[in-house]
Amino acid sequence: MTSQNKPNRLWTKDFTIIQLGSMISIFGNALFRFASSLLVLDYTQSTLYYAIYIALFNLPMIFAPLISGAILDRFSRKRTIYTLDFISAGIYALIAVVISKGWFSFGILAIYTFVLGTIEGVYHVAYESFYPMLISEGNFTKAYAFSSFIETIVAVVFPISTFLYNAIGIAPLLAINALSFLIAAVMETRIEKEEDYVELQRKKLESSGKKDSRLKILLTDMKEGFQYLYSEKGLFAVACYFGFSALFGGAQQVALLPYFKDTYANGEYVYTMIMGAGIIARAVGGAFHYNFKLPVKRKYAIALAVYLSIDVITGTYLFAPIPIMIIMCSIEGLLGITSYTIRVSATQSYVPHEKKGRFNGAFNMLSTVGSLIGEISAGALALIIPIRMVMLMFGAVTFIAAAVFIGGNRKHIAPIYNRQE
Repeated sequence: MTSQNKPNRLWTKDFTIIQLGSMISIFGNALFRFASSLLVLDYTQSTLYYAIYIALFNLPMIFAPLISGAILDRFSRKRTIYTLDFISAGIYALIAVVISKGWFSFGILAIYTFVLGTIEGVYHVAYESFYPMLISEGNFTKAYAFSSFIETIVAVVFPISTFLYNAIGIAPLLAINALSFLIAAVMETRIEKEEDYVELQRKKLESSGKKDSRLKILLTDMKEGFQYLYSEKGLFAVACYFGFSALFGGAQQVALLPYFKDTYANGEYVYTMIMGAGIIARAVGGAFHYNFKLPVKRKYAIALAVYLSIDVITGTYLFAPIPIMIIMCSIEGLLGITSYTIRVSATQSYVPHEKKGRFNGAFNMLSTVGSLIGEISAGALALIIPIRMVMLMFGAVTFIAAAVFIGGNRKHIAPIYNRQE
């Protein structure tokens, strides 16, 4: 028995490599991403252009996850992950040179944003489908709690990013991001996990006797992804709700930073402080879930209460004064990490390895469509009604979606959530 197969041991060699690699690239990416948002707002002075910038990044995530999900159930996810990280390192380095030479324009930004969005769409499916293969039995909640903890504390980079952007500009941050992706890619080449599902899929195809073209196989696999999702009524209901949750998330991404910049002096710092409170709370929650497990039979009930509460808090906190906003965002952060940990650990341990790519591809596509609609509609609505009302409207819609899809499908979702991983 190899070390990575020993029960109850989370930190195997492969898991440590994938986690460290992702940590490095996440920190580098966060340093650049927040600064790039400030760059777009400063350059365009327009919430609509800011919404277009975000939408261009997310647009390819509609088709990229669906196509890559089908492909990645037949090919190496590990190789895909480190190859895309090498490519990303090269792209960020190239853009750093372009901007340092003074050739920046919104058109150039739009092109590379679309390309990076395509890469990210493929990468997410590959990573989300490969990561659970490196988790030992019984450790899914702990692994995803730690992963979310890292993604959460990365927000401490935001104030650093704001300071560096104002002090030295965007090009050096791009160079740092390029280096972080390069280091992560080199580390990921050292993962030793065998991807048995590739051989399983090959044998399945051979035993069927079909001689279909690669395009037809791809289209069939894409169709099977949605068929599998639809056939699993619990997974389908969860995916539908999180499509609406992504709708709300897209609206927040477009509206919140411009709202704080327009409403408060040094609004980007106010935004960072308030969002930081939620992030700290998520980090605390992540540490809790890493060390303690929720009662298995109560996970569904906890998840439903969490979803409804998050939608109420996030839809209303802009109406509160700053101190109350901080408290509300802190509560939302604690609830958010609970939501993530329950959902991801349950669904990723439930879906078979050979179907993870197609499931994650279909799930991510639905989430991306929701996010894109939220971004565009929120950007347009913000031109005619106050942003606070925009957030209230989206919060109400998402609350109803939680009640309908999650609350109305208890008998299908509870068996997925209320189970040992």
